[in-house]
Amino acid sequence: MRTEHADVILPLTEEQREIQRTAREFAAREIAPFTAAWDQDSHFEPSLVSKLGELGFLGMLLPEEYDGLGLDTRSYLMALEEISAADASVGVLMSVHNSLPTQMILKYGSEEQRRRFLPRMARGELLGAFALSEPESGSDAASLSTQAVREGDDWVLTGTKAWVTSGSHADVILAMARTDSPDDRRGGRGIGAFIVTPDLPGFRVGKKENKLGLRASPTVQLSFDEMRVPAANLLGEPGQGFGYALASLDNGRLGIAAQALGIARRALEHAVAYADERRQFDRPIRQFQAIQFKLADMAVRVHAARAMLHTTAIAKDRGEPITLYSSISKLLASETAMQVTTEAVQIFGGYGYVKDYPVERLFRDAKVTEIYEGTSEIQRLVIARELFAQADR
Repeated sequence: MRTEHADVILPLTEEQREIQRTAREFAAREIAPFTAAWDQDSHFEPSLVSKLGELGFLGMLLPEEYDGLGLDTRSYLMALEEISAADASVGVLMSVHNSLPTQMILKYGSEEQRRRFLPRMARGELLGAFALSEPESGSDAASLSTQAVREGDDWVLTGTKAWVTSGSHADVILAMARTDSPDDRRGGRGIGAFIVTPDLPGFRVGKKENKLGLRASPTVQLSFDEMRVPAANLLGEPGQGFGYALASLDNGRLGIAAQALGIARRALEHAVAYADERRQFDRPIRQFQAIQFKLADMAVRVHAARAMLHTTAIAKDRGEPITLYSSISKLLASETAMQVTTEAVQIFGGYGYVKDYPVERLFRDAKVTEIYEGTSEIQRLVIARELFAQADR
C-alpha cells in the first residue's frame, strides 16, 4: 500500500503530480531494490549522482539559465520525500546538494562562480557538499577553528572539518573557515565561506564515520593542511560566510524535514501492510484496537508534518521569512520520524528488531534527523527566539 499526499487543502498542480510520480518511479526502479544491500555494506553508489542529474533532481531549485529546472520549493520537497522513502541515504545526498552548496553559490557567489560551478552541479557532473562543523564545534558552530590566511592570490586554509555528508565523493565543497586574526576574534562575523575542490594542494579526506544509520551515505572528516584556495573561490565577503551558512540552513532544514517525512511515511506503510498480514489469536493484528490506535497516531503525525512542511515551502516561494517555520517543520518531521519508526518496530514485534524486515533500518535512519542541520534542542531555541522577536516588534 502507499499513503498518498493529501492535497485537498493544498492542491497539487499537474506538474507537481508528474514530478512526484517521476521521483516515485525512479526510486522504485533504481534505489529500493538495492537499499538493504547498500545499507549492509555501507556502499555509496556513485552512479546515482549522474542518474539524479539526468532527471534534473540535482538542480531542482536552480534557474534554467544555470541548467536547473527552476521549480518551486514544494515540488522539490515532494521529490525528496519520494527518494528518501526508498533510501534516506540517497535523500540526504540530494538534500545537501540542492539546499546548501548550490543555493549558497547561487545567492552569494559571483557570476563567474555561478557559471563555473552551477550548470555542472545541476547536471550531476559535480557533487556538492557542505563543511561547517568541526570535531570541537557542533551546535556552537561559530567557535570553529579552521583558519584562513590571505597570501597573495590565495587563501591558505588549515584545520579539520567533521561530519561532511558525501565529503569523500564531493567535487564542490562549501567550507567555512576563520578569516579574522587569532588576536582579534569576531565570532560569527570573522568567518568566510570558501569553494573547495579536492584537487587543491593540502586537501585530504580523513576518517569515514561508522554510523548507526544512513550507512550508504559516506560521512567523513576533511583535513586542510595549508591548503591553498584561489582568492577567486572566496564566496562573497571574507567575514560574511557564517551568515551565508545560517541563512542557507533554512533551506537545509526543509530538506531534512522532507527526508524525515519520507522515512516516517515508509515506516507507516510497512506497519499498515504488516498489520494486515500478521495473524495472532486467529485474526489479523489489524483487528486489535491497540494496533489501530498506534497506526492512527502514526498517520496523524505524518500528515501533520507534511502539512507544516508544504505550508512553509509555499510561504518561502512567496518571499516570506521562514526561519520560524523551517525550524518548526524540521523539529516536527524529525520527531515524527523517530516516533513513527519506533512504533513500527513495536508493531512488527521481534521481527522489527532484525534486518530481515525494513523497519529496523528505517528506525536507525530516523535518529540522525533529530541531530544534523541543527539538533532538536537548537530548533527549539530558534523557535523561542523567533517568538520573542515577533512579540517585541
